[in-house]
This record gives sequence, C-alpha cells and structure tokens, in this order.
Amino acid sequence: MFGVTTSDDYRPVTWMGRFPVDVTTILVGIHVVLAILTCLLVAAGGAGLLGLMMFDSARVVGSGQIWRLATYAFVHSPSMLLWFAIEMYMLFVFGREVERFIGQRAYIALYAVLLFTPSLVLTLWGLGQRTGLAGSVALHFGIFVAFATIYPSAELLLRITAKWSAVILGAIYVLQLLAYNAWTDLAVLLTSIAVGLCFVRLREVGPELVWWENLKARLQPRPKFKVVPKPGPARRDDDDISEAVDPILDKIAKSGIGSLTPSERRILDRARDRLLKESK
Repeated sequence: MFGVTTSDDYRPVTWMGRFPVDVTTILVGIHVVLAILTCLLVAAGGAGLLGLMMFDSARVVGSGQIWRLATYAFVHSPSMLLWFAIEMYMLFVFGREVERFIGQRAYIALYAVLLFTPSLVLTLWGLGQRTGLAGSVALHFGIFVAFATIYPSAELLLRITAKWSAVILGAIYVLQLLAYNAWTDLAVLLTSIAVGLCFVRLREVGPELVWWENLKARLQPRPKFKVVPKPGPARRDDDDISEAVDPILDKIAKSGIGSLTPSERRILDRARDRLLKESK
C-alpha cells in the first residue's frame, strides 16, 4: 500500500534526475541545512542569534515579534543531533506517505496547522505566565499520528502496528514530560496529537471510531421534513389471482387435480367464482 499515490492533488514539486522531490523532501532539506548552520553558528560563538528564532510569548505579545510563532520549529540544538536525525528520518518516511495520501495542498495545510497551533496556544498561555518553545519534535510527532490514523494496521519495527506505535511513543513522551512538570511542553504535545488525528479524521480517512461518528451525528443538523417514499402503483386483484392460481394450474398439468391440497382447491374455487362474476 505504501508508495502508492491516492490523491489527485499529489505531484512532485520537481525532479532531481529520476528522484522526485516533494514537499516533505524540501522540508527535511530545510531542517537539515538549518541544523548544520546552527552547529557552525554555535561553534563560532554566535549562539545568541538563535534566541531571535525561539518562541517567547513575552516577545511576541510585548514586542510584536510574530515571526517567532513559526521560526521556533527550525531551531535545533547541536546537543540533540542524534535525536534530530531520527526525527528527520521519521518525517521523510511517514511524511511522504501522508503527503501522497491527502495531497500536497492538504499536506501543506496540515504542516502549517501543526506549526502555528502550539505557538498560538502558548501565546494565550503567556498572557498569564511567560512561555517559550524551540524545536520540532512535537510537530513531527503530529505528522506520525496523521500517518497512524491513515494506516493504523501498517506493521513497523518489530511488527508493531502504526496505531500502537503512536500510542506507545505518545505515552512515553507524556510520562517524560509529567515527570519533569513540563506543562507547556505537554500542552504542545497534546495539541500536536489532536491536530494530526482530527485533521485526517475530518477528511473522512481512517478506521471507524464509534465516539467520533456519534459526535458528528450530534453536530449535523437534523432534517426538518421527513422524506416519504413515493407510493408505487396499487396492485390489481387480477395480478393477485394470477400469482396464486398459476402454480396450482402447473401442478394440475403435471400431477392431476387429485394432487391438490384442500387449501389449493379453495384458492382455485375462489378464482373460478370471481371469474364467473366478472363474466356476467
């Protein structure tokens, strides 16, 4: 199933020889290039410049530095490069499958919602308490949740299905944040999971969820008028007589009139009487 284009909106942005370059490939390239530049910048003693990209609710609200709502996701710490490599691999593998399935425009919209929703949530949170954010782990975990919603039964590492992989990894991540009382990071993670799941489900993709179908049924407006099917033509008595008598006549032709049961004789008598009345 993987590698099959299922959306009419999917097409490569460009080609590098025989290799298609899609939106996911471009995103991975941007993240990798910025991670390399970050390492060089830190080595040169310019780590302070990274502060201009990190999300800071006080700077966004107080100074109007709205670019921080998006640039925080492109700040990658040199001390986390190993996990960053795993993150990029997961984005490349699972992000491309999501892009192929829902199409480029929908995929770009999903990435944008995953990018801006957490920072907007923290901006509102920051009205009461200063909040900050850097990195893209939760964002790309939301992409994996979207993949698991589309392909819940896909077998991954150790033959664990995508659905249970998302549940297990999400639970581990939540427990880790709870242990350190990282409430803002936990809010970002849960927001990303909800966005990845709901975005795909709203496109009528994924296995049937009873609670989801019930919720949609409650939200849908109820029809004001009951649709009544158009009545068909009334059955004629002659048709009823023919349907009842024809099998009896066939039986008489094959086995004789003596083979009729009492009920069949009564049906035959009633049909004869009706025909006699109509002939008068």
